[in-house]
Amino acid sequence: MAEITFEIVKELGVISENAKGWTRELNLVSWNGREAKYDIRDWSPDHSRMGKGVSLTEEEMQKLVELFGARNEEDSFE
Repeated sequence: MAEITFEIVKELGVISENAKGWTRELNLVSWNGREAKYDIRDWSPDHSRMGKGVSLTEEEMQKLVELFGARNEEDSFE
């Protein structure tokens, strides 16, 4: 199996943290030397290990923000 390489190009922010110190983060990540994408996933405290996540292009991220902003009150958890 081929080795997967990554580079966190820019840390954009922590979304949450669990009891073991892992953080769910939004970052710009380059996978296998490709163009960086927006990436949401869990990371160990030293960023040496990661959980499953999702990577989004600029266009997909813009659409996600648009959809979130357009949600109705009844779609909220509050």
